[in-house]
Amino acid sequence: MKKRTLGKSGLEVSAMGLGCMGLSYAYGPATEKQEAISLLHAAVDRGVTFFDTAEVYGPYTNEDLVGEALAPFRKNLVIATKFGFKLDSEGKQVGLDSSPAHIREVTEAALKRLRTDHIDLLYQHRVDPNVPIEDVAGAVKDLIKEGKVKHFGLSEAGVRTIRRAHAVQPVTALQSEYSLWWREPEEEILPVLEELGIGFVPFSPLGRGFLTGAINADTKFGANDFRHNAPRFAPDALKANQSLVDVIGRIAEQKHVTRAQIALAWLLAQKPWIVPIPGTTKLSRLEENLGAANVELTTSDLHDIDGALSAVTVQGERYTERMQQLVDR
Repeated sequence: MKKRTLGKSGLEVSAMGLGCMGLSYAYGPATEKQEAISLLHAAVDRGVTFFDTAEVYGPYTNEDLVGEALAPFRKNLVIATKFGFKLDSEGKQVGLDSSPAHIREVTEAALKRLRTDHIDLLYQHRVDPNVPIEDVAGAVKDLIKEGKVKHFGLSEAGVRTIRRAHAVQPVTALQSEYSLWWREPEEEILPVLEELGIGFVPFSPLGRGFLTGAINADTKFGANDFRHNAPRFAPDALKANQSLVDVIGRIAEQKHVTRAQIALAWLLAQKPWIVPIPGTTKLSRLEENLGAANVELTTSDLHDIDGALSAVTVQGERYTERMQQLVDR
């Protein structure tokens, strides 16, 4: 597995990370524990060193799973987790809380669940409008001084927030959605990250499965699947967006690879400091995704992809209105 460095931070990770959320949360029933542990071990065996989790995935259960599975390999891995949501006694999300005291509380709990003495990359999961970002960055800076955290990250943060946070504690990485069907970060985010030397970690790089071609207008999602209520996964939107998958499919056929590998290779080709974190519960998909790191897209290939996609207008919002309110602008 090739390696990449997140911005100017010096944090080196595998060119492809693994998003662990789906093993416990958001896309239907949790994966059986031993099956999930086997998948995580398989990722390590294949050279993945970058694993992404969060307190709210489960909640709590994903950090527990990642901690148990990766404990034997811990010293060679980079584990990222997140704070920022307020949970009630039953673990239900009831708002945001990035107060310094809560950041410390969540971090201490995460260290125990992850079975480690430090968190390599600690993200603010969503920007809290009630807490100045300078206070958030200052709280993480204190944890870094104490050795409990190595690097500071932000998720779904806007340009102004990134600049303000970075001025207090250098931001190692921004994690936000970015893919062939969500290219908004190209407008303002990527130029600022390049200017400041911040790495970029795209989540949902396969459009939550849509870009693989495995989903169409007839696909039904379970009630506990995030996509069940996502506007972009409504039947009409899926039907309208099928042309995007068709374009990717034609390009993949020409290169003798899969749609998923084209989508991931395209991300890797955008900047050398971009590290996607596709998630999966299946070994075959893991191997397919990791294979994208060896797919070379030429300047001509990228030009052809952009040209083909310029004629495609993606329909449907990526989040419900309620969830969209949590995205910092």
